[in-house]
Amino acid sequence: MQGHIHQSTVEQLTLMLPFLLLIGVYIFAGVFSNQRHKAWPLHRYFFWIFGVFSAAGAVVGPIADRAHMDFTAHMTGHLLLGMLAPLLIAISAPITLILRTLSVKWSRRLTRVLKSRFFQVVSDPAVAALLNVGGLWLLYTTDLFSAMHDSLVLHVSVHLHVFLAGYLFTVSMIYMDPTPHHRSFQYRGVVLILALGGHAILSKYLYSHPPAGVPSGQAEVGAMIMYYGGDVIDIVLITIFCFQWYKAARPRTKSMCQPQLN
Repeated sequence: MQGHIHQSTVEQLTLMLPFLLLIGVYIFAGVFSNQRHKAWPLHRYFFWIFGVFSAAGAVVGPIADRAHMDFTAHMTGHLLLGMLAPLLIAISAPITLILRTLSVKWSRRLTRVLKSRFFQVVSDPAVAALLNVGGLWLLYTTDLFSAMHDSLVLHVSVHLHVFLAGYLFTVSMIYMDPTPHHRSFQYRGVVLILALGGHAILSKYLYSHPPAGVPSGQAEVGAMIMYYGGDVIDIVLITIFCFQWYKAARPRTKSMCQPQLN
């Protein structure tokens, strides 16, 4: 692996601006929507901020700088961008915040988009799992991994896919936001088990079959980061999933059936 892309201080500050803007917009939306609705929960801000910073850590700063020549740093960035950031951002319920911030007219338009055939397909757990885990198999078992370090466009595209696929997979498993296309817990549970298995098998495969140009020592450490670090994040995801299943299976009283905005 070669470090073709080195970030200067000015470049790092420039790259951080979109992430800081996302944090600012979320906080503004929360404060603004509080004027018409009950206060947006403080823990949502916390999850959003740390989620955005987790994603930023994969593309800006020392981890991102070393990732071009150190597979262990790259895999750390993968966990931040493709697993931790999507989970934290999903818990922050951004779609709910957007819907309660927009006017009724624009909220209805956004709802129609979310109900579209496209989102019905990509939000299906099996499709989301294929995009997420299948994309990782494609990245690490083909020449794509080497090529992304020689092309800025490809580099950005791969990172964008890793985050979006991770987010789609997360929100297809746990429902924190309004979800027009509900899937049963049984179906989601089966897909979740298969996806986690595919991720674990890939990490073991990389331990003994590193991508082209990656030293075996780095591949072994990186594979362990992917395996054990992924397990930690997966435990949180599984816990939330099981808790939601437990809540849905409980007998409901009339008050419990009232719709909750957040």
